[in-house]
Parts: sequence; C-alpha cells; structure tokens
Amino acid sequence: MQYLFDPKEMERVSVARESFSGRLLSDAQFDEAMAITGIIEREIRKTGAFKEKLADYAYAYARTEKMDAARTDTALRDLFKLRVGRSMNEMREELIAREEKLTVGQKKAAYEYALGVGEMIEKGDKISFHRAFAHQGQELAKELDITDAGAKRLMKEEFKAAEGSEFYEWAKDLEEKFFRPQIEAEKKRSEERSRGSDRSRGNDRDDDTPRRRSSERTFERSAGQRRSQPRARL
Repeated sequence: MQYLFDPKEMERVSVARESFSGRLLSDAQFDEAMAITGIIEREIRKTGAFKEKLADYAYAYARTEKMDAARTDTALRDLFKLRVGRSMNEMREELIAREEKLTVGQKKAAYEYALGVGEMIEKGDKISFHRAFAHQGQELAKELDITDAGAKRLMKEEFKAAEGSEFYEWAKDLEEKFFRPQIEAEKKRSEERSRGSDRSRGNDRDDDTPRRRSSERTFERSAGQRRSQPRARL
C-alpha cells in the first residue's frame, strides 16, 4: 500500500485499511479511495461544501472499478471519517462555526492578507489576481482555521472597511498595471522566437535547393550517357 498523505495519519490509515469499507479493496483501489478522501477534505476546507464533488468522484470511481455507486459513496464517507477523525459534515460544521466566532482582532488580520494580494501582483513574476487572491485566502484560512471562501470574504470586507473602496476593483487595476504588461511582453517574445524559427527553416530550404538541382542535373547526365552507349553484340 502506498499512502501519499501526512505520515502522522498512517495509524488511522492502517485502521481504515482493515475496516469493513477498506478490507475488500485491492491496494490500488484503497490508495485511490484515500486520495479521493483527501480531495474531498480539500474541497471542504476550500468552499465549506462537499456533496457535489463527493457525488462526482464516487460515480467516476464506481464506474471505473465496476462498483455500486451508492455503496461507493458510503465507503468513501466511512474511509474519510476513519482517516480524518470526523465525518465530512462534522468538519464542514466546525469550520463554519469557527468563522462565526472570530473576534474583531482576528477579522482585522484579513486586511493585511488583502494587501498581500496587491504585493504579489506587483512584485511577482506573472502573478494574476486570481492566483494571488487564492493564495492569500488559503494562508489566512490556515491561520484562522476557517474555509478559504470565508477567508476571502473577510479580506474583501476588511479592505472595504479600511480603504473605503472595493477590493476587487483595486486588485484588478493592479493586475492591469503589472500583470498584463508581463503577459503581453512574454507573448511578444514568443511570437518573435516563432518568426525567427520560421525564417531559419526557410533559409535551410533555400540552401538545399541548389544542391538538389545540381544532383538532379548530375543524375540526368549520367542517365543520358548510359542510353547513348552501344549495346554489346552477342
């Protein structure tokens, strides 16, 4: 069995392997099921939801492994609880409850993370608003132990409270100022390299033309000489 998650979870994974839902699976099937539980956990931490993604992955897994979809859904829920220590819904509710209990001081920390979005766009190497916002939201979510979606919402609210303007408009303006020129410059360099490569191939073809013509003339002369030679009498 090859498990790719936190080594600290290995004891719980071993228990899951010998559970009712785990013992009938092959090693490969169990590894894939564990990977799916990790994807679902990430989705809960990202959005605070899991049912849609669970349904999609359970269906795909059941179809490829020739299993019953409903039983697969149940098995994934069981394996998730054994690996994580709580059910999918319990994790979701804990994250939501924690967000509702944030103090004023904890919420204000979101403003610094919002400013971090602008810093990433301005100083980073081709960092878009979408990427920077996702990164800062994830980091704030880790600090407060809430969902990424909740962290992003806090960032927008605290930015507006501090600056009196919309976070999205501010960040998109920075994207146009710093990210867009980098992308356009990269695109221009790529086009120039492509044109240079085309010219190089064209020159190579032109250089080959005289050699081909010379070879063709040599072949024609040789063939003509062979035709003009008299045949030997028998």
